[in-house]
Amino acid sequence: MNYIGIPKAAYMTAVLDLYTSQKMKFWVFASMIMLLFVHGYNLNERYLQPFSIVNERLSFTSFTEYFLSNGLFRFFVPMLFAISGYLYAIHATRPYGERIRKRMRTILLPYLVWSAVSILYTYAFELTPYGRSIVEQTHLMQLSNNRILLHDYTWWELLLRWILLPVSYQLWFLRVLFIYNLAYPILHWCMTKYTRVLFLVLILFWLSGIQFLLIEGEGLLFFSLGIWLQKRNFNIREPNTWLRPLPWATVFVLFAIIKTVLAFKGFSIMGNAVFLLLILLYKIVVFAGFVAAWYGSDTLVRGFMKRPWFVWLSAFSFIIYALHAPLVAYAINAIFPLVQHISEYRLLTYIFLPLGLLVFCVGTGVILRNIFPKLYALVTGGRGF
Repeated sequence: MNYIGIPKAAYMTAVLDLYTSQKMKFWVFASMIMLLFVHGYNLNERYLQPFSIVNERLSFTSFTEYFLSNGLFRFFVPMLFAISGYLYAIHATRPYGERIRKRMRTILLPYLVWSAVSILYTYAFELTPYGRSIVEQTHLMQLSNNRILLHDYTWWELLLRWILLPVSYQLWFLRVLFIYNLAYPILHWCMTKYTRVLFLVLILFWLSGIQFLLIEGEGLLFFSLGIWLQKRNFNIREPNTWLRPLPWATVFVLFAIIKTVLAFKGFSIMGNAVFLLLILLYKIVVFAGFVAAWYGSDTLVRGFMKRPWFVWLSAFSFIIYALHAPLVAYAINAIFPLVQHISEYRLLTYIFLPLGLLVFCVGTGVILRNIFPKLYALVTGGRGF
């Protein structure tokens, strides 16, 4: 089994029953599929934030992409952090140094490897005029008006890219997850002594959207929630009265629709106040989706986890996560000039490009795992076998 950021030794344990383990595995893989579509968002302004507004016409394509990529699919981030915190807490009795050394191998090393890989192939793209134009159009490399390509970087800017600002922008998850693993003793102590105060602070931090150095609110809150759920032996198999999935699913979908409409129409109606409302709606959608997906997916999970092909495919979750970006950003800019004469080309690209990348990433994983198993183990932190 392979969870993002969690070594496989943590999956099977007397504390974690088989079905819950399978459910976590299902949602990790499902999260990777959602991640492909979130990063495949291709409207005019592609950089998504909870408060993003859309400065173009409301259409079926634009509504669908925003509704999915900045609405329904966004709960997967807290889901992954909560799973990571829960699994990490299971083995908290092991020596701290031993656990951190393992995290260096399973989180920090893959982070540095994939960050370096994305720098190398981006640099290679820039060696041709066509590739250079693609990189320029994405603005992914831009540090200033004078630094728009990797070839323009100084050595220390290149080092900054490698360690702190990866070209593979999705790697931020591994970076902050490693920090939260380091901080586990502090989080656990605060949770034991000052539970309510800790969660109040973390919720306010999450709602504010403020980032402090390399720490952000969403991951920290849900990683801590995962720890709390495990340490309190909270029932994550059956929902209590307050966590019934149907009401939360209703809130999830309804508020995602409202948020999407406001992203197109809200600024003309409310002015700058719409940004605060979008952030609040985003938080509600994320939490409602997290609860509804976890407690309302048992039939779905059991159905898919009985399929050998799905279990086999889910083993490649990490390689999908690590490899798909920034390739997806470059591919959008490369494909659009070729297909823009086709009706609804943006929606078709939004659907088929992530699926094509899924095939590419899995195919790459199959080749590496079969031909270079030691290399595959190194770049995935031992996941996917």
